Amino acid sequence: MATNESAENYLETILMLSKKLPVVRSVDIANELGFKKSSVSIAMKNLREKNHITVTDSGFIYLTDSGREIAEMIYERHEFLSTWLESLGVPKEIATEDACKMEHVISKESLYRNQKSFEAVILLLQSFFFVYKHHNECHEQHGCTYQNCLFCQ
Repeated sequence: MATNESAENYLETILMLSKKLPVVRSVDIANELGFKKSSVSIAMKNLREKNHITVTDSGFIYLTDSGREIAEMIYERHEFLSTWLESLGVPKEIATEDACKMEHVISKESLYRNQKSFEAVILLLQSFFFVYKHHNECHEQHGCTYQNCLFCQ
């Protein structure tokens, strides 16, 4: 399943377009990426030869199972990395741009470790907010002090 960054970008674009358009054509990909249609046609030929896409006689482009697998992997990486960068305070536009670069080079191991760390931080924050909310409710409803509060002990 070895692919290059360019092929991954095309496959991811086809996946994203297929979610919002009834059919995907080369011109749609060219418009989305800002490329010439001739460049996209060459890329589609290469993807077709690697069995990552099929193209109908009408020019409609569909991902094969292998193409969809690659596209979904890249898309998942992109979503995680951009969310993670935004959570660190990186502006959305920059986070999206950086995620586009990182999604192709990060190893499965590094991505997995980052996801687990991110999930742990999210779980910790959720726990904190749960306790904080109930602590405030306890103080509002019962007028308790920190010495006798169930959440403060």
